[in-house]
This record gives sequence, C-alpha cells and structure tokens, in this order.
Amino acid sequence: MIDEAESQGSVHDTRLVSRLLAYLRPYRALVALAIAAGLGHSLLDLAPPYLTKVAVDRYIPSGNLPGLSLLALVFLMTLAGSFALDYVQNWTMQVTGQRIMFDIRMQMYRHLQRLDVPFYDRNAVGRLMTRVTTDVDALNELFTSGVVAVFGDACTLLGIMAVLLWMDWRLALVTFSVLPLIALISNWFRVNVRESYRTVRTWIGRINVFLQERLAGMATVQLFRREARDFAEFDAIDRRHRDANVASIFYYALFYPAVEVVSALAAALIIWVGAGRVAEHTLTLGSLVAFLLYSQRFFRPISDLSEKFNVLQGAMAASERIFALLDTPVAIAAPTTAVAPGVVSVHPRAGVTGPGAIAFEHVTFAYVKGEPVLRDVSFRVEPGQRVALVGATGAGKTTVVNLLLRFYDVLEGRITIDGVDIREMDLTALRAMFGLVLQDVHLFAGDIASNIRLGNDGITDEAVERAAHAVHASSFIARLPRGFATAVAERGGALSAGEKQLLSFARALAFDRRVLVLDEATSSVDTETERLIRDALRVIMQGRTTIAIAHRLSTIQDMDKILVLHKGQLRESGTHQDLLARRGLYHRLSQLQFKDALRTG
Repeated sequence: MIDEAESQGSVHDTRLVSRLLAYLRPYRALVALAIAAGLGHSLLDLAPPYLTKVAVDRYIPSGNLPGLSLLALVFLMTLAGSFALDYVQNWTMQVTGQRIMFDIRMQMYRHLQRLDVPFYDRNAVGRLMTRVTTDVDALNELFTSGVVAVFGDACTLLGIMAVLLWMDWRLALVTFSVLPLIALISNWFRVNVRESYRTVRTWIGRINVFLQERLAGMATVQLFRREARDFAEFDAIDRRHRDANVASIFYYALFYPAVEVVSALAAALIIWVGAGRVAEHTLTLGSLVAFLLYSQRFFRPISDLSEKFNVLQGAMAASERIFALLDTPVAIAAPTTAVAPGVVSVHPRAGVTGPGAIAFEHVTFAYVKGEPVLRDVSFRVEPGQRVALVGATGAGKTTVVNLLLRFYDVLEGRITIDGVDIREMDLTALRAMFGLVLQDVHLFAGDIASNIRLGNDGITDEAVERAAHAVHASSFIARLPRGFATAVAERGGALSAGEKQLLSFARALAFDRRVLVLDEATSSVDTETERLIRDALRVIMQGRTTIAIAHRLSTIQDMDKILVLHKGQLRESGTHQDLLARRGLYHRLSQLQFKDALRTG
C-alpha cells in the first residue's frame, strides 16, 4: 500500500484525472447544469460595476430619476439572477459530490470484501479506514468546490480582464501591473500549503492506525498498565498533527492579507493614474469607479484559484492512495484464464456435487519466505469421517484449516474435494461447504439472533432456537433480559468467552454446512460447558464430515482418525488407541497433558 507520506499525486497526472472524471459520467447532466450555472453566475457578476459606471456617468449628473430607477431595477434583477445561479451551482455540485462519494465508498468496500486474508495481514486497519473516510472526503471537496468552481473563477477572471481592456486599455495595464507580485505570492502559498497539507494527511492516517489498534486492545493496555506510555505516544502523534495544522494556518493567515494588500495597491494605482485622467477629461468618473469595483473582484478569483489548486493537489494525493487500494489485485480468486500453454480456459466450478472427499496432496506452505509451516503434507478425509488434528503450538494445525478454506493458497501440491482442485472452484461455493467455529469468536453489533443467522433470511427463528438449544446455549440466552432479541455490544463485550463460544457453535449448526471445522472450539469454555458441547457434538457430527483442531486430547478420543503434526510435517495417523499403542508423539502429548492435569488438580 502507498503510505500517506509517499503519495503526492499531481494535477498534471492525466491517468489520475481521467479516472476521476469517469466518476462524473453517470451525473453528466447535473455537471453540465452546474457548469452552465457557474458560467452564467460569472457573467452576471460582471454587470454591477458597469451598471454603476452608467449610473455615475449618465443618470446621476442629469438627474434622470426614472432612468436611475430602471437601472436600479436591472441591478437588483442581476443580483437576484446571480444568487439563483450560484444556488443552482452549489446545490447540484453538492448533490453530485455526495453521490460520487457514495459510489467510490461502495466500490472500495466491495473490493475490500474480495481482498484476501494476506492483504489484511500486511495492512493496518486504521490506514484502510483512512482510505475509505478521509481520502474520499478529499475527493468530495474536489468535486463539490474544485472542478466546477475553477471554470467559474477562470471565466470571471477572463471576463473582468476583457471588460477592463474594452473600457480603457491603458488603465487596465496599470491594474494588471501587480499581477507578477500576485503570482509570486500565490506560488509561495501553493508550494508551502501543499507540503503542510500532505503532512496533515499523513498524521491523520497515523492517528487512525494508533487509535484503532489501542482501542481494540484496551483490555490488554489496562491489564499491563500501559496507559501512561500509550498516552505519551498518542500525545506525540497528536502534537505532530496539531503542528502540521498550525503550519497550514500560518500560510493561510499570510496569504489572504497579502492578496488584500496587493488589491489595495492596485486600487491606489488606479486612483492615482485614473484621477489624473479624469481631471484631464480623458476618462469618465464612472469608468474610474467601475475600475475600482472591478479591481476588487479581480483578485478574488485569483486567490480562489490558488486555494483550489491545493484542493486539487490534495485530491490527487488522495485519489492516488484510493486507486492504489482499488488496483490491489485479489490474490485468492478462481481462475478465469488459461493456466498453462495449450490448456483451455478454466472457469470456476459452481460447487461440488459429489460426496465431498477432502484430500491434501503433498502440500507445502509458508506464510513468509523462510521456513515452511507445512512440508509435504498428505492425508485424506472421507465423507462423514471425523478427523482430529493435534500437535504442539506452531505445528501447522490452523494452517491446514486456512488452506482448506482458501484464505491462503498452497505453495506446492494441491488440495482437492472429490478430485477437484479447490483453486478451480468458485470461492463462494467452496466456503459454503464449511461451518467454522474458531477459538477467537467474532460477534457483530446487533442482537443474539442476528449473530446466529448472520443476515441469512433463510434461517428462521425456529431454526435459530433449535441450533441454540442443541449446543445448550438456550439456557444462558433465556437468562438475558430480552432473550434472542438482547442487544450484543461490539465484539460481544457483555458476554463471557464461553457464552460467545456457544453462540459460534449455534451459528455453525444453524447454517447446516456439509463440513464442520472446529479450531480449538472448546478451549474457552469450562469443564461443565465442555461436557455439554461434547454431548451436542456427538449428535451434530452424525452424517457430517468433521475436522477438529484441539489441544485437549480428551475432546477427540472418539474421533475416527487423528492426525499428529510436528514441525509442519504429518508424523502419525490413526485412532486414539492405535496412536497410544505406538508410543510415539501422540503418546508423549497424552502423557504431558495427563501430568499437567494431575498438577492442576
């Protein structure tokens, strides 16, 4: 991922500009209306100073009150039209900006859902949140007050220059004489604000990363008394963010007064030169007044354009980061092209219609370059068979499940279901075969029932209650204030570890998948709850393929097959009694757990 400090963007990057403009195409009618309204507003803005000139030169000296009244009415109509067009422009672009933000956020979230687990291993959640929130907001500023406003400001600037040259080209040149000074000030402002703007964005991203990590792990922070240290770290990050904002404020505080000074200087030059021309009767008093009014309006779009440039620059940097995320390839996906020369295109299989035999064939895998986590692992799980994976921590048990569900892809060998390589299967169809119960249960904000059905409307309330009853979760649910309608806090904070584990069992049962995968599923429950779950599992596993990972050997003694992994290799395979009789690794693990149980008792 491109970090905030590395992403600079450029308003001259045609690739970025063309991709951004593509989001305007569905709303081209609204954009055209906004541009037309902006141009009309700019043209009407040119009228009041000239109408003032006409009043001063023609109607006031002659005392023509009817003509002056008519001119005042035209003046008011011009202001009303300018107001109406300005409203139309702002309203249409705000609506368009909100719709584009919606489209981009939905596109990003859709892509984030498709990205593989290794991607999230490499990228901080807080930084990804910055992409979807802060960076998209920067694009909204571009679309609402950047693109169309630039057309209006440029039109206003060119229109005033044309009118001034038409009225009196010599006095116009006097007005334009301060433009080099304005250019120097604007360039200084643009360069410095761009750098401070980028720094602010960088520290916003780091604040989000820090907060997400610390708030998610607040229990650990408090347990190990890291409050003071983390507060000091956050204080340092927040100070840098504050200082970056103060620096940008400094440049704004200098720029606008500087433009006002230059505008006053231009007015002084106009009065100095123009008053002499009026005294010589080579320039009318109305023209001098109009020049002064136009000069005030002349520098406003110049300062706006300088600020809009930085909006564009920030939007380009944000778009570079957004497109870097959207362009991140989905590494775990079903093939849609030829996999080898001369081999026809392989399209994802819709699913497995056979009995569902699972086979690992000489599988080797490593999370990072270096020592493989699994090395040449081969085994077979027959349909309806109950298989347990045991071994020391780091032996590769959970990795087997990660590979089976295609959260990661094997480096060597292959995994098949009924002889079909899972890499040739549709991911949705593949994962729909499995019901997964993890050691670390993730619950979502909602209620008990919604955390069991997870948005699947096909699971009725009766099915939810049956699943909860089967795993003995209904007893603690009945004690809750509203039963299955009881609200669940984020990550299930109000529930015990055992209760959350029971809900995950109910979730797996409610979905009624062909293969049940249990990853340390009873590690977070007490002995009594474990006994209840084991009773329920005996019924649940009937006719269903089961793959269970367990540290407690007592929970898998009646399995059809036990696979013993050690340092990434499959070392033993057999039933509980067979493996004990061999007096190998499994026997050693059993003896160690028996001794630990005696010491604990």
